[in-house]
Amino acid sequence: MDFPSEIKQQTCADCLSGVSLGFDIRMAFQPIIDWQTQTIFAYEALVRGPQGQGAPWVFERVNDANKYYFDQACRVSAIKTAADLGCDTFLTINFLPNAVYNPKSCIKATIEAAQLYGFDLKKLIFEVTEGEDIIDKAHLKNIFQSYAKFGFLTAIDDYGAGYTHISWLAELKPNLLKLDMSLIRDIDKAPHKQAHIKDIIAHCQLQGTQVLAEGIETYDELSCLTAMGIRYLQGYLFARPTLEHLTKESDIKLLQ
Repeated sequence: MDFPSEIKQQTCADCLSGVSLGFDIRMAFQPIIDWQTQTIFAYEALVRGPQGQGAPWVFERVNDANKYYFDQACRVSAIKTAADLGCDTFLTINFLPNAVYNPKSCIKATIEAAQLYGFDLKKLIFEVTEGEDIIDKAHLKNIFQSYAKFGFLTAIDDYGAGYTHISWLAELKPNLLKLDMSLIRDIDKAPHKQAHIKDIIAHCQLQGTQVLAEGIETYDELSCLTAMGIRYLQGYLFARPTLEHLTKESDIKLLQ
């Protein structure tokens, strides 16, 4: 992918400072549950506006001119805030593949931020949403492969809501596949959804990809999903995203 030369010439210090973004961002965190161990496996960092405005408010302000800085600022802000809060689990960070001109170059600020704020690089998971308009799939594959070489885990978010098919998953080989809430909603009452998810689980098992169900809101959905063997879970049933705060295991009644 081609990016303007002025972006390619930016230093890691520029990314760490959040230069040229044009607006302030904050981070909220939602826990991801490991049902097998009854513990918090990770927290997903979710971008918010300066007064806590939701993601739609933020993304309305992202454009071609600032998306590179936005992607970098989100990574740095997520790492800094998680470190300040004492996060010692995995941390999942959403990224914009169309804002990454070169995986090896664009990861430098992330590494520097982790070192600066004392966050374990081995506990970073980078996830791309299916809703992202992927201009170049080969570029995304290159990003995933490059991140794997750095030792980072990768994830595809919102699976079932966008472009990805089973054959494409085999090429990307993400560590985690997050099932979109459209597949999860009322799963206990939808045999066709259950059959579809069982097929996804079987394929993921063959290639070593873990399946995560997100958007869980009811006990019936939880029971159905765990009965199918899904280990990693996320949703309002456990905890809502909280601004600059990490929900603790002791605050989640289902883990008590």
